[in-house]
Amino acid sequence: MSHAPAATGHLETSTGLDNRKLLMWLFLGSECLFFGSLIAAYLLYRDKSVVGPYPEDVFDIPFTSVSAFQLLMSSVTMVLALAAIQRGNVRSMQIWLLATAFLGTLFVSGQAYEFTQFYHEGLTLEMNLFGTTFFVLTGFHGAHVTIGVLILLSLVAVSFQGRIQQKDSLNVELAGLYWHFVDIVWIVIFTLVYLIQPVNT
Repeated sequence: MSHAPAATGHLETSTGLDNRKLLMWLFLGSECLFFGSLIAAYLLYRDKSVVGPYPEDVFDIPFTSVSAFQLLMSSVTMVLALAAIQRGNVRSMQIWLLATAFLGTLFVSGQAYEFTQFYHEGLTLEMNLFGTTFFVLTGFHGAHVTIGVLILLSLVAVSFQGRIQQKDSLNVELAGLYWHFVDIVWIVIFTLVYLIQPVNT
């Protein structure tokens, strides 16, 4: 006698992985290629400018380090949010999601301030190759962080309506995968763009 599988509301692949999680991994894979191309373009052209300002003229490493630390700490709060909903603690999840969104907002605000300072120092999108590749790369990353903040806030809003419970923890997990991705991308950008500078010959 055959038994029909229980309806869980989630479709799984032949590997047992939820379709939504598989799609998220595929999306993040395509994002790796996207950011990889932007980072490669920056590294290729950053020391090819014939006029300034140059990276060493505008970068404020201590300030950007603080922003990077804020974003890294947001990954910790994201992990705590997921752990909370997996335990069925919706209230704690809401608190940690709001903390994550707050840290992400601080990061984006810091990036906006940094862009403003660079503009005042003469670096614009059209000024030189460094400016073009730098603003495109970091601007797209900032846009991704902003989208992540909106996703987190939408999860909080939905949870206040009682539509996120322990059984819906995958929704928070998917948001967490995206958030951790933008954090990892920033680690790469911060290291290659801000910390490792070309040797002038």
